[in-house]
Amino acid sequence: MDTIVALASGHGKAGISVIRLSGPQACNCAGALAGKLGAPRVSVLRQITDGQGAALDSGLVTWFSAPKSFTGEDIVELACHGSLAVVSAVLAACCRQPSVRMAEPGEFTRRALENGRLDMTQVEGLADLIDAETEAQRRQALRVLSGELGQRAAQWRLDLVRACALLEATIDFADEEVPVDVTPEVRDLVTGTRAALVFEAGGVSMAERVRAGFEVAIVGKPNVGKSTLLNALAGREAALTSDVAGTTRDIIEVRMDLAGFAVTLLDTAGLRNTADHIEELGVERAVARANAADIRAVLSLDGAVPVGIEMTPDDIVLLAKCDDGDKKGGISGRTGAGIDRFVDHLKAVLKEKISTSGVATRERHKQALQEAVVAMDQALSFLEIGPDVYELAAEELHRACRAMDGLIGRIGIESILDEIFSSFCLGK
Repeated sequence: MDTIVALASGHGKAGISVIRLSGPQACNCAGALAGKLGAPRVSVLRQITDGQGAALDSGLVTWFSAPKSFTGEDIVELACHGSLAVVSAVLAACCRQPSVRMAEPGEFTRRALENGRLDMTQVEGLADLIDAETEAQRRQALRVLSGELGQRAAQWRLDLVRACALLEATIDFADEEVPVDVTPEVRDLVTGTRAALVFEAGGVSMAERVRAGFEVAIVGKPNVGKSTLLNALAGREAALTSDVAGTTRDIIEVRMDLAGFAVTLLDTAGLRNTADHIEELGVERAVARANAADIRAVLSLDGAVPVGIEMTPDDIVLLAKCDDGDKKGGISGRTGAGIDRFVDHLKAVLKEKISTSGVATRERHKQALQEAVVAMDQALSFLEIGPDVYELAAEELHRACRAMDGLIGRIGIESILDEIFSSFCLGK
């Protein structure tokens, strides 16, 4: 296998840059450029050369020995000064060494997966952690990266294997008197695991919203201050404001970090009947987008909800243009009155929403969990029929086990690997 090298820190000028080598020739390559390495995990200050004796820089050299490294291979990291010229020269010198080449996107992480240092869910967690923009995204990604989902999947699989073993023991001794009826234990194992999987699958949609961001639609009749409120929340002039009704025709989106949550605010067209065809299209689009949003904030002068808006318990009606903030539920984008109360409401709603999410965070996870649940339902139905079809019940439990293997990446993942790793930078 080739030894790979890449810049592991950010691109561009920096005080320090880290160049990472991984593979069987990592130590030889680093030794040719920087001399004798220190003990594993001990950083040593060395002059870094081009391999022919010409000095390129000086920096810290750290060796992580296999298999106790990120990739499971020998890794050497060169911490040099972060100028573009230094980084380019050191990378070129590394690639001139035998069997050393530049890494492909995500190749370090892919080797960690192939060498058993990470399971598939941890790889996905790492990708999410790299992309995390808010505190909620960071916490969720770190939880997945820790291996919690993989650990739970391993326990679910053990329980299913135990249930299979009990049924297959009954099948093996079908012609003999079996001293214990295994049906109650098998039923308990399967129903307990099934309940856990149903809960996890049910929380995926909300976990995906944490990753992708929540949408909050600001809706109301024309000229009630929707664009002014959006600008106040965004802290900039994101939307054009005017005393002329119907100024906003299309949907204006502003993405922001709200108490650690990624939130996209939507400023929509004023909702009214109109003879203007273009404005009518804007109204239709506003209603459709508002009803698809996670939360609707209705601005109203009289507390009424416009026709067509489908309200939920999480939504809020705000009395518009309450510049002095003396009314309950009043808000003003012009003076800022009531905005803090509105933001606190959004925070509370978002925290309540994510309380239903577990550690499964992707549609792929949900599909694997649901596949296992279907198999377990079939197994339970066979179990109720009796010992004559225990063989069929056992096969369904094997199918559920394979779904768990697919969840953590033991089988059936080749089709999604390229898509996942393409989102990684070269140094990961």
